[in-house]
Amino acid sequence: MTSSAPAQFPVVAARALSQRVATADGKLVILSDVELAVKAGETLAITGASGSGKSTLLGLLAGLDQPSSGELFLLGQNLNALDEDARARLRAGRIGFVFQSFQLLPALTALENILLPLELAGRADARERASHWLDRVGLTARAGHTPRQLSGGEQQRIALARAFATDPEIVFADEPTGNLDADTGARIIDLLFELNASAHTTLILVTHDDALAARCQRRIHLVAGHVNKAAAA
Repeated sequence: MTSSAPAQFPVVAARALSQRVATADGKLVILSDVELAVKAGETLAITGASGSGKSTLLGLLAGLDQPSSGELFLLGQNLNALDEDARARLRAGRIGFVFQSFQLLPALTALENILLPLELAGRADARERASHWLDRVGLTARAGHTPRQLSGGEQQRIALARAFATDPEIVFADEPTGNLDADTGARIIDLLFELNASAHTTLILVTHDDALAARCQRRIHLVAGHVNKAAAA
């Protein structure tokens, strides 16, 4: 898959990125002067202790929130110059997400959860692709089951299929094994990297799992909202 972002630019970049929120005790600094660039096809892990700003950084990089200061670029677009609707249009069909809590729609079947983003993207082959990706994650037999009828591992496999089904240029994953036991989590990790390698997608994930982070080409480590350059690899 070829990214439509200019080849000379990273597909994701942050410059002097900071995020602060107001509290009763004053401003709380969540992120401070983060510098980051991710190339097309790269796999990057964002690690750090709970409360270090990992998920906040992921949400900012994906354009789900706006920073207090600094610049953000996604697929060649300056996110600072886009409103919420324009950021959503930029993500549509080009960005995939995998969440710790799966985020499947409870009223939809496994197949329908994969089908929905394809239909929203206007894909003429939406049902065919949804069925293909359901098979890729080994759950064709569960096509008509709703999330409550699926195990945690099965739900996350559906979430992976949904994330990759639109041929995204970037997949963002937030603690994708956080709600799974060790054995199930290991299988999900294998599947995630198998799908990512075959699709040649840029993968940016948040994790506290060293085994998962080690599978990525590079990692950054956050400490109290700052990138610990000594721990980056």
